[in-house]
Amino acid sequence: MSGVTLQKVVKRYGETQVVHGIDLEIDDGEFCVFVGPSGCGKSTLLRMVAGLEETTDGHISIGPREVTNLDPAERGVAMVFQTYALYPHMTVEENMGFGLKMNGYPKADIKAKVAEASGILKLDTYLKRKPAALSGGQRQRVAIGRAIVRGPEVFLFDEPLSNLDAELRVEMRVEIARLHKEIGATMIYVTHDQVEAMTLADKIVVLRSGNIEQVGAPLDLYRDPDNRFVAGFIGSPSMNFLEGVVQDGAVQVKGLGRSIAPTGALPPNGAKVIAGLRPEHVTIDSSGETHVVDLTEALGGVSYAHITAPSGEKMIVEERGDARSREGDTVSVAFDDARVFLFDAETENRLR
Repeated sequence: MSGVTLQKVVKRYGETQVVHGIDLEIDDGEFCVFVGPSGCGKSTLLRMVAGLEETTDGHISIGPREVTNLDPAERGVAMVFQTYALYPHMTVEENMGFGLKMNGYPKADIKAKVAEASGILKLDTYLKRKPAALSGGQRQRVAIGRAIVRGPEVFLFDEPLSNLDAELRVEMRVEIARLHKEIGATMIYVTHDQVEAMTLADKIVVLRSGNIEQVGAPLDLYRDPDNRFVAGFIGSPSMNFLEGVVQDGAVQVKGLGRSIAPTGALPPNGAKVIAGLRPEHVTIDSSGETHVVDLTEALGGVSYAHITAPSGEKMIVEERGDARSREGDTVSVAFDDARVFLFDAETENRLR
């Protein structure tokens, strides 16, 4: 297996540049997730690694080999797409082994490799079925098995769970995580779903408008975001953001009913800032009367209360336990100042 290195990678379509000088190191055996909103360049970047998109400028290496100008078949990668792209007239076994057959592998070798992959993916009992007789999750496992039999240096996944329903998405997330642990291959995975990113990744690359916003382990990004975009994108529900202004070494924040005294350095008096609070870091005091509960989302073990301050600012607060607020209640909020993230109102960079 091999790691992947990107050096000053650029992609242009005519005069339009969509990827802006990406530098990235993905270690051997690492599960790296590209995450970001639609149009951020994550799939384009993945296709450049695969060789399906031409690299306008920069260098891409897989292990010790530079592959920037190599054809996809010469790069030692296998790609799993959003659509299964299975041959409907072929059995599972034939679908998984078709690529090897086209490359002239002996029948015995193909059979052995398909058997090994089907064992890993628990497809042994489905080898004689055709795709029409399989569920969506089983079809996606066949597509992954087709990649496994090739023995690639790097696996590439382009939003492979997007076509599955919620239950199957969870099931396949577990399957892919287990697959990574079992075969230890380098994997690059593209998704817009930050829950998938948090649960699967060793390393997350947060992208926006063709640039890397931050790279790190999932919990590192969650606990220590570099800017407002990363803070808002990583975490579900999203972080609450409230306007504030610096006054005499503290921050007056709209919607919180009091000033906060952060531990980090502050800009000068009068500077505008953004205060960020995660829903789980805020608690509701039902005896207060400063906020109105507009809506509660009861999800069983946890509820999310959507509340509005007298000044109009809105927040989401996580609630657990038996006593929870209800729509129409008037409440106040409590929080630890140390849990508040502060961001520059203009640059949106974190104030540390």
